[in-house]
Amino acid sequence: MSGPNYSQSLTRGLKMLGCFTPEQPFRGIVDVSDELGMNRSTTHRYMSTLVALGYLEQGKSQKYRLGPRVIDLGLSALDAMGMREHAHPYLEELCRESGYTVSLVVLNHTEIVYVDRVRSFQRGQHKVDLGLSRGSRLPAYCTAMGKVLLAHLSEDERQERIARIGDLIKRGPNTITSESTLHRELKRIRKDGLALDDEEYASGVIAIAAPVRSEADEVIAAIDISVRAPTMTAEDLADAQYPYLISTADHISARPGYRREGE
Repeated sequence: MSGPNYSQSLTRGLKMLGCFTPEQPFRGIVDVSDELGMNRSTTHRYMSTLVALGYLEQGKSQKYRLGPRVIDLGLSALDAMGMREHAHPYLEELCRESGYTVSLVVLNHTEIVYVDRVRSFQRGQHKVDLGLSRGSRLPAYCTAMGKVLLAHLSEDERQERIARIGDLIKRGPNTITSESTLHRELKRIRKDGLALDDEEYASGVIAIAAPVRSEADEVIAAIDISVRAPTMTAEDLADAQYPYLISTADHISARPGYRREGE
């Protein structure tokens, strides 16, 4: 392929990916072709290539959405921007002061993706590890960090993503399996700014999570403290660690330029 044609193809591909936004996560061939001023057969050919490469996925409705390769680019971008490098010392400090495992994640479709994780080496706390590391994915609906990120989506986007999950499968003793109950919980989280996981994802594991924000006050990530504590509840953990969790989230948010109101 010649240089100019390759450049044009790359430009078109990137513009197509740019058509998918939080407000419009699902787009059809007609949507994209109209937005970019391309004919539909050419649009279909390009989008089929992006599907083959993993940058787009096609759902049952025949509409497309961003694929898992995009989150890989996102993680690389976060590294390039220095977010992980910036956040890591604060996560280490929170882990050291609390004695518990601390993580940073972003939202990808209906899952959370781990950007960083600092493990506790306190006796018994290794059981909270669950084999998770950078790049690991968990369902958003039954994790504290996932609920924080779902809660701060627009109403329409939140409704759509929860509908996309389908059945809310019971994973831990207290998993929320009712869609209406989950919506109520997310509204509370959006108001209070704190999410709890009281054995929702796994038995014996509790967590509290808070949002990381951008300069525009948009929620771009979430952090949590997770604990293996059979005699402790998530409310107990929040009572003891919430101020330190929020302070850490604010320090990480300061990198993109966020400042809490009044500061």
